[in-house]
Amino acid sequence: KLIGDDEHGWSERGIFNFEGGCYAKCVGLTEEKEPEIYHAIRFGALLENVVLDQFDRPDYNDISKTENTRVSYPIDFMENAELSGIGKEPENIFFLTADAFGVLPPISLLTIDQAVYHFLSGYTAKVAGTEVGVKEPTAAFSTCFGQAFLPLHPAKYAGLLRSKLEQNPHIKVWLVNTGWIAGPYGIGRRIKLNYTRALIRAAMDGSLSESQFHKHEIFGLEYPTSCGELVPAQILNARALWSNDEAYDMQARRLAKLFIANFAKYENELPTAVREAGP
Repeated sequence: KLIGDDEHGWSERGIFNFEGGCYAKCVGLTEEKEPEIYHAIRFGALLENVVLDQFDRPDYNDISKTENTRVSYPIDFMENAELSGIGKEPENIFFLTADAFGVLPPISLLTIDQAVYHFLSGYTAKVAGTEVGVKEPTAAFSTCFGQAFLPLHPAKYAGLLRSKLEQNPHIKVWLVNTGWIAGPYGIGRRIKLNYTRALIRAAMDGSLSESQFHKHEIFGLEYPTSCGELVPAQILNARALWSNDEAYDMQARRLAKLFIANFAKYENELPTAVREAGP
């Protein structure tokens, strides 16, 4: 069940939410693609930057103001909500990244050192339309996936994460690319939401762990080669989706250099094993 949309803590008793509501993107929203969010937009929800049509109905495809259109609503507007805001200890943790370079696999299983590395990196990408002045894909690194909200040094939170993972060796950490495949933004395509959901469900029920895994040559990420009938096996290999292997390798090395440059500021505060867990 959903205990919260954002802002959670992890104590000895499990996971808890301390925000209380939901905040979702609206651009291109349809009942088919996002039925839960679509049906949560009713009296009591607050729309932000959404343009209304001549009949005062939301036009989710109108991005004349901005692509960053949003809706806020109470958590009890979701059918599968846990109103206590409390959950048990996690069995799976998912780091989400929208890779606009088209390099990262749709899902990868991380070691503890890789989990710490990618947690500190907090990589995603900005694309045209999300922020003023962004004209092409730009790498963005928000340490611990929440840099603006951290009162302590990021290494403190990385240490807490490592401690939790070492105390609970059954927990699996996954890196999930919700961004582009078969090429970068403008050439490739965004991975379908139903594929991402199927991969996450397979990770949660344990079936994905039974797949064979291959290691990414540049990033060292272990990614599955199959995921049942709901996800085409060919989309799991990011490099194979590109029409030109050399172009992919060049793009992957370009992104790897950005990772390395960003991580340089943590090099003196972390074990060698963590530094070497990146590209």
